[in-house]
Amino acid sequence: MARLLPGGPVAEAVLAEVASRVAALRRAGVVPSLATILVGDDSASAGYIRMKQRHAAELGLASPHTHLPGTATQAELVRAIEAYNEDRTVHAILVQHPTPAHLDYPGAVLAVDPAKDVDGLHPESLGRLAAGLPGPVPCTPAGIEALLAFHEIPVAGRDVVILGRGTTLGRPLSLLLSRKSRTADAAVTVVHSGVPGWERHTRRADIVVAAAGVPGIVRPEHLRPGAVAIGGGVRYAGRRLLPDLDEACASVAAAITPRVGGVGPTTVAMLFRNAVELAERQAAAVVPVER
Repeated sequence: MARLLPGGPVAEAVLAEVASRVAALRRAGVVPSLATILVGDDSASAGYIRMKQRHAAELGLASPHTHLPGTATQAELVRAIEAYNEDRTVHAILVQHPTPAHLDYPGAVLAVDPAKDVDGLHPESLGRLAAGLPGPVPCTPAGIEALLAFHEIPVAGRDVVILGRGTTLGRPLSLLLSRKSRTADAAVTVVHSGVPGWERHTRRADIVVAAAGVPGIVRPEHLRPGAVAIGGGVRYAGRRLLPDLDEACASVAAAITPRVGGVGPTTVAMLFRNAVELAERQAAAVVPVER
């Protein structure tokens, strides 16, 4: 059976570092602040916001919140974002996804000040990632890189195949794992479910990242025996989480993320790492912060 690659220990290590950095900011007189915006009353989204606020309190961050009704217009959403853009006590802004169908979520992302883009999804942030410049990195890709590094999965020089080309996971992860660094430097191929015979790519890979958002799309016969399998994409059936990786992949893979508690915890941890980094950058222009 495959070795499990849980995300919990990775998240704990990242959050411990975040807590130390938050404490340093507070000693310098800066209270890092992650503002959240929720539109509508989706129970899962509301639960995510409560979880993020709980983590913020535990770490010492302020967490102002705006809850707009499900009938809110795009203009009202943008006004809420602009209010946090202009608030100098707010260092990071998160617009909870998904927004109601009548709203333009990419347009909301564009309205966020890039200096406060905690999700790393603003075009400026993605451009900085592509150019190898410092800036917030999308949270799930950053969490996957950290998970591989924590569990000592070799990445440099390996063949990595990412099934999925989305802007929140597949595309930025390809940039992240192909860059020259201690925890990356891989040969990365990006395919998607619309590519005929995509399985021929995953079957040759040392590491497969399933990021298509199609439950169970990657099955044991799609993996090379001894490969590493990472479940990045998920869907929900009611409250049950359905990952892109079929659980039977554990019979073929050398190492695999668990159905629950894999990439999810690392994504949350990277959100707070981004938040504290944004606060440090903004504070550095005003007062030195010890590290």
